[in-house]
Amino acid sequence: MDPATVAEQPLSSPRSTRLRQLDRVLEHDPDSIEARCERAGLLREQDNFEEAKRDYLELIRRRPTDFGALNDFGTLVLKAGYRDAARSLFGETVRHHPGNPNGHVNLANLLFLTGEEAAARVHFETALRIDPDHVHAHRGMGNLLAELGDAAGARRHRDQGFKKHFLTTLPYRGEAAPVSVLLLVSAAGGNIPTSSLLDDRYFQTTVLVTEYDDPKVALPPHDLVFNAIGDADLCREGLDAACLVLARTNRPVINHSAKILPSGRASNVARLRSLSNVIVPRMAKFSRALLAGPGNDAVAASNGFVFPFLVRAPGFHTGRHFVRVETPQQLAAAVTEFPGDDVWLIEHLDARDGDGMFRKFRVMTIDRQLYPLHLAISRNWKVHYFKADMADSAANRAKDAEFLDNMASVVGSRGVAALERISAVLDLDYGGIDFAVNAQGDVLLFEANATMVMVPLAPDEKWAYRRPAFAKVFSAVRAMLLDRLAAGIATSQIALD
Repeated sequence: MDPATVAEQPLSSPRSTRLRQLDRVLEHDPDSIEARCERAGLLREQDNFEEAKRDYLELIRRRPTDFGALNDFGTLVLKAGYRDAARSLFGETVRHHPGNPNGHVNLANLLFLTGEEAAARVHFETALRIDPDHVHAHRGMGNLLAELGDAAGARRHRDQGFKKHFLTTLPYRGEAAPVSVLLLVSAAGGNIPTSSLLDDRYFQTTVLVTEYDDPKVALPPHDLVFNAIGDADLCREGLDAACLVLARTNRPVINHSAKILPSGRASNVARLRSLSNVIVPRMAKFSRALLAGPGNDAVAASNGFVFPFLVRAPGFHTGRHFVRVETPQQLAAAVTEFPGDDVWLIEHLDARDGDGMFRKFRVMTIDRQLYPLHLAISRNWKVHYFKADMADSAANRAKDAEFLDNMASVVGSRGVAALERISAVLDLDYGGIDFAVNAQGDVLLFEANATMVMVPLAPDEKWAYRRPAFAKVFSAVRAMLLDRLAAGIATSQIALD
């Protein structure tokens, strides 16, 4: 496949032709349920949200209990970010079709996403009572039990969900010959979300769950490999297995697992703390039992920690199992609620600005180049963009826009140089850095690895100023993929010669 051909292939497809045929059918017979159902599905596949929504609403008006209409509409609105609407639709699906395990699994996955573990467990277990071999119910239950700290239970369900199903080829929506991508993921999670990076109008993706790879099974044909396993703390088994998979291919690799393995939080503390103008927090691992008992303050103090400091369970993101403690009693109470056996203590770096607000910048590093993604400003020390004081503050959004428009003027040349040093040590094709900047212009490092998520922007116009920055990152990723593809083709031609 010529990379130039990939870049220029048309967005039209047989689906577009079929849509026009269905439009003609509905012009003559607006009551055709089958045509409208097929049309809604095609529009959903093409990410045409508004048109698909109108068709699904019409289908539900005519058939209010139809499983396909309720379930597929729920999938559509969930992908668009409307969780409450998706919950209502999946709830109706389960209410009207209690014997269909797929409805229970979809509702359970959404409940798990919103942190309602007990309710999610009920629906996963219901699905498995209906169909004991339901692959996605086992996978979801595995994720849920891992969240609850039941590692053995999680392993049992993941074995049933992945052992015989470690390869999955995703649908392809393009018209021209695709670029074939082998996507490596871990059953334990900790994977880079790639659905927005690997556009299925250009890329035909086959997903391989590395922990369950069978070396006796030939790898599917592929033009390049994207290793999406990003969490070195959570996915050591998956990364080790990925190294074995990559030894079986000579195609270009994005984010080789050997580059990910040293990017865990504790490893980064050790390898980044000597960089100029980079302040890395003190960090140490302890057993949960030790910190839950008497004398935990002495344990912390003997390792250089002074209250207040941060406490975190390894392998979790988006603020889960991550608290700030100010007393020995708070420390004991916090770790008692954590899953797993290990706990990290982390020095709390003061990331407040002159107004007393906490700041967290994120830059993406794509092919070792820096791209600003966002500045989050919050009254709370635990800063996450869409939970921060951004949506309701035009002033904060203006500061975010200033960062996106001119990163160097906001971070300063000293800070930019420090970020470049961090990126050079990471040496990742795709990754990111979360940080703040102190009054001296030094970078206060929070996190630097491949697991950085670019949450899709809501359609609200207040976020329009962020779209160019997102577009630059996606464009950089696509250019990198095409560059690697071209290099792989050139290498193959040299080998043939």
